Amino acid sequence: MKIGVLSDTHGVLDDKVLHFFSECDEIWHAGDVGNIQIMETLAECTTTRGVFGNIDGQPLRSSLPEFQLFSIKTARILMIHIAGNLPRYNQKVRSLIELSRPSILVCGHSHILKVMFDKKNNLLFINPGAAGNHGFHKVKTALRFQIIEDKPCKMELLQLQRHKKKPLS
Repeated sequence: MKIGVLSDTHGVLDDKVLHFFSECDEIWHAGDVGNIQIMETLAECTTTRGVFGNIDGQPLRSSLPEFQLFSIKTARILMIHIAGNLPRYNQKVRSLIELSRPSILVCGHSHILKVMFDKKNNLLFINPGAAGNHGFHKVKTALRFQIIEDKPCKMELLQLQRHKKKPLS
């Protein structure tokens, strides 16, 4: 199964991200979506999962959960927008990790791309960085990877220059 992961679009979705995700079986958006049209556009491509972020208004908060716990085969995934930084997660995430024992934690918020293995909690920490134009990041990023035999592998990075583009409204 091929997975596309992005976060912090802030209302802007580059066509190159859609092309990068074109062969994905699922797309996961880790919050700060910006508007409902972003999720609708992603859902036109394939199965899409998402969580709301701190900048998301009521329409997104009504249609997306704060966090998701789900499984792909035997891989358990926890997705939440604000997790804190490995290994100092916030209290909510520490509780969710203790309760659900995910093998993958997907988050956003920091706009900093980071993929690391957390030995203490035996999970892969994935923050895809920011795919939108708003924030301090200089390069927009998104990830895709495969889940083979219940393990994430073949991670690929998309990097795009930031540019002014009118948000979807």
